[in-house]
Amino acid sequence: MPLRDLLLLIGGPQGSGMETSGQILTSALARRGYGVLSDREYYSNIVGRHSYVHMRISSHTIPRSLTYPVHLAGFVDAESVFTHTFDIASGGWLIYDAGTDPTKITRIPSMEPQVRDRLLGKYREHGIGETVKDVIEYLEKEKGVNIVPLSFKLILNMLRQKYNMTLGQAQRFRSTIIFAAMAALLGLDADSVSYGIERRFRGREKVIEMNKFLASKLIEEIRSDYGTPLALEPSSIDIDKLLIATGNDVVGMGKIVGGLRFQSYYPITPAADESTFLESHESLVVDGEKKGNILVFQTEDEIAAIASAIGAGLTGARSATATSGPGFSLMVEALGWAGMNESPVVITYYQRGGPSTGQPTRGSQSDLLFTMFASHGEFPRIVLASGDPEEAFYDAINAMNYAERYQVPVIHLLDKFLANSTFTVPIPDWGRIRIDRGKTIFKAEGDFKRFDKSEPISPRPVIGSGAITWYTGDEHDEYGHITEDPINRVEMYEKRMKKLEIADKEIPEEERAKLYGSGKDFLLLGWGFVKGAALDALAVLEEKGLKGAYLHLRMFIPYPSRMVREILDSYGAERVIAVEHNIMAQASLATTMNTGFKIGRYILKYTGRPIYVMELVDAVQRIVEGGEDKVVLTYGE
Repeated sequence: MPLRDLLLLIGGPQGSGMETSGQILTSALARRGYGVLSDREYYSNIVGRHSYVHMRISSHTIPRSLTYPVHLAGFVDAESVFTHTFDIASGGWLIYDAGTDPTKITRIPSMEPQVRDRLLGKYREHGIGETVKDVIEYLEKEKGVNIVPLSFKLILNMLRQKYNMTLGQAQRFRSTIIFAAMAALLGLDADSVSYGIERRFRGREKVIEMNKFLASKLIEEIRSDYGTPLALEPSSIDIDKLLIATGNDVVGMGKIVGGLRFQSYYPITPAADESTFLESHESLVVDGEKKGNILVFQTEDEIAAIASAIGAGLTGARSATATSGPGFSLMVEALGWAGMNESPVVITYYQRGGPSTGQPTRGSQSDLLFTMFASHGEFPRIVLASGDPEEAFYDAINAMNYAERYQVPVIHLLDKFLANSTFTVPIPDWGRIRIDRGKTIFKAEGDFKRFDKSEPISPRPVIGSGAITWYTGDEHDEYGHITEDPINRVEMYEKRMKKLEIADKEIPEEERAKLYGSGKDFLLLGWGFVKGAALDALAVLEEKGLKGAYLHLRMFIPYPSRMVREILDSYGAERVIAVEHNIMAQASLATTMNTGFKIGRYILKYTGRPIYVMELVDAVQRIVEGGEDKVVLTYGE
C-alpha cells in the first residue's frame, strides 16, 4: 500500500556529497509535487567528520518538523552505521556499503570519543558487537530492518571502466550510489530522477551524463531485487507551484522583492549563504529587461559591514547586513550609532551555538536577550523572529519597511535550523507585499532639521538630496550639531524612545504573536524554529488525550504585551510551558519582563540539534501528567 509520509536519513563523511544527495533527492521529490523538509547537520570542518541529512517527505502536506526513527537510511561509511544504529525504525530499510562490514567502531578516527563510548555502552546493553557486521545483524534480526548491502567498490569500478576515470574521480560518485538506491526504493520515476540530477549539476553536461548512467543502472538492479517498498502515494498537496529553497535563500528572495539595494557581510556560518545567494542575483532582470542592481559588499570585518550598511541607508538605499553571533558582537558599537542617529538599517541575525566560537555549525536560540539590549545606552530598535520559511520571506520585507518607517535599527532573528534546512515552499502571495519607505525625502535643499523635535519621527532627507544634514555619535540638536544641554537631552531622548510607542500602536499584535489551537490542558510558549515541532506535537498529543495550544512569539520589541498577557492568564501559570533552544528560557524571561507573568515550566534543548517531535511529545507528557517542572532534551548525535 503506498505511503503518505516518510522519514529519511543520509549519512557520510563531510565532503563526500551528502548535501548533494539531499539536494538531488529533494528536487526529484518536489518535481512530483511532494512536500519536503531537509535538515543538514555537520561538523565545523571542511572534510572528514560525520555529516548527515535528515528528511521528511509527505504526499499530503508541506512538512514543518522532523522526528525519529526514520523509515529509510542510506550510509556511505561505517561511522554513519554506528552513529545512527538506533535511529532506524523497526521494519525500516538500510542501504550501506557492504565493504565496511569488518570495520570496528574503535577504529574510527573521526568519531568523537564521547560519542563512541556512549554507543559502546548501548551496544553492550543490547548485546551488539563492535563491527559494522554486528550492527547489521542486530538491526536485521532484532528490529526487522530490511538490509540493502551494496559493494561500492564494484559499482565505482564499473563507472571507472566506462569513463576511463581514476579512483579519486570515481570516489566523488559515492553519494550518487546512495541517492540512486533511495530513489529506487521510493519508486521515483526516471523523469524526476533526471530532473534532480540536471538541476544540481546545471551546465556540467559530462557530470550529468555520468550521474544519470550510474543512477539508471543502480535503480534497475535494486528494483529487480527489492521492488519499490517505500513508494509514496500520488501527491494531493493543493498547490500549483512550489519553490525549493533553503532558509538563507528565502530571506534573500524576500530582500530582493522588498527592494534591497545594498547588502554587506563578512563571511560567517550560517549567515554567509544568504549573501552568496544575493551575489548570484545582483543584476535584477524582469522579463528580459534589466531593472537595477544590488550591491553585495564583502567587507574586511563585521564592524565595516554594519558601518557600510548604515552609510548606504543614509544615502537612501534600502540596506542590510547579515551575520551570526561573533559578528554581531563586533557590530554593537555601530548599532548604537544608528540608534543615536535614527538611521534605518537591517541586521539579519542567524543564531548559532555560543559563546565565543561555540558551535559554528550548530543551531541555537541563545542570543535573544543580547539583541534586545545590545549596545550601551537606551534607544529604540525592533526585534522580530521568524519561525518558518514563509514567515522569513515576509519578515525580510517587513524588516526593511520597519527600519525606514520608524527610522530605527531592525534586528531580524533566525537560527541555523531554519537557515540550513531545505524546504518546499509555496509561491508567495504577492497581495501581502507592501513597500513602506516612511518619511524618506530624495529632494530637498539648504539647512534641514533632520531631528526635528516637533514629531517623534522626523522627515529624513537622504545624503545627496540637496539638504545639509549632520550626523554624529554624540547627543545633538535638531540639526545634528553636538550639544550637552540637559533640556535638549531630555527632549531628544524622549523623541527617540516615543517611536516604540508609535510602533506598538501601529503594528497589530496579531502580527507579533499568534495562538495555534484551543485546547486548555496546556499552553506551549515558543519562538523561531520551535514552531514546526510544537504544532506537530499538538496533533500527536491530542491523539494521546492531551489537548493543548501553542503561542508563537513573532516580535520581541515592541512586545505584544496585552495580547500575550490575556492568553497566559487564561491558562494560568501551572499550564504554561516555555519551549526553547537555550538554557535560560530567554523568551519566557522577555515575556515576564513585558507582561509580569512568571513562567515556571520549561522544555529546553541546547545540544545544537533541533527539537524533534517525539522528544517534545514525551517532555510535555512528563510535565503535564508526571508533574515535572523542567525537561532538558538531548536526542540526536
